[in-house]
Amino acid sequence: MSKLLLYLKTNAFKRSLIALLVVIIILFSAIYFGLKSYTKHGDSIEVPTVKGIHINEAKRLLENADLEYTIDSVYQMDITPGTVIEQDPEPQSHVKTGRTIYLTVITETAPEVAFPNIIDKTLIEASAIIRNQSLKIKDTVYISDIARDVVLEVKYEGQPLNAGRMIAKGSQITLVLGNGRGANEVEMPNLIGLSLEEARFAIKGAGLEMGEITYSNGDNPDAKVTFQYPEVSAGIVSIGTVVDITLAN
Repeated sequence: MSKLLLYLKTNAFKRSLIALLVVIIILFSAIYFGLKSYTKHGDSIEVPTVKGIHINEAKRLLENADLEYTIDSVYQMDITPGTVIEQDPEPQSHVKTGRTIYLTVITETAPEVAFPNIIDKTLIEASAIIRNQSLKIKDTVYISDIARDVVLEVKYEGQPLNAGRMIAKGSQITLVLGNGRGANEVEMPNLIGLSLEEARFAIKGAGLEMGEITYSNGDNPDAKVTFQYPEVSAGIVSIGTVVDITLAN
């Protein structure tokens, strides 16, 4: 025991003790500052706002802020492709550099859907089906057919579109509908106020036949139509219907 006490008082022991303390201090400092550097303790930045801008601009902002990012794509109508619609963490959040920001972007290429069968559907029914398929009605064209507001044909980019064809969501189509009139029916033209020649032209152009011509106060080249039969209120008449007119000065 006395030898141990004597050794603890020697310079050799003191030097060994000092060296051990120095090693401990160096080791502790290395671990402390290393962990601090690795975890970037106290070093945070504000997440920039990238929601609502194009993905290319969003990438530039995040890269300048020393942030990573991952991108998930979805499709939505009426939103410009490439637009960032969601980000996580939220804008103005404080995170460490190198943090991954999760972005949701409107895809540049719209997914395709099989065009549904809407032939013989009413306009209301067809509109609902088209809307559910994320498609749009660009225009409606009416042709003579006894079926009123019923889809007779569908066109896409000027060409007939058949059920089952794959087209991109958001595509605009044209519906060809019946106007409720038979192919042999026309609307009675309004002849009141026309001259005889103008009335002849209107009647012939509508596919009707000129009937009896009556002058109420003498044959006069300046006379105008004051009465017609059938009247305009007759509405739809058959092609070839005879039209009588009365003219007066």
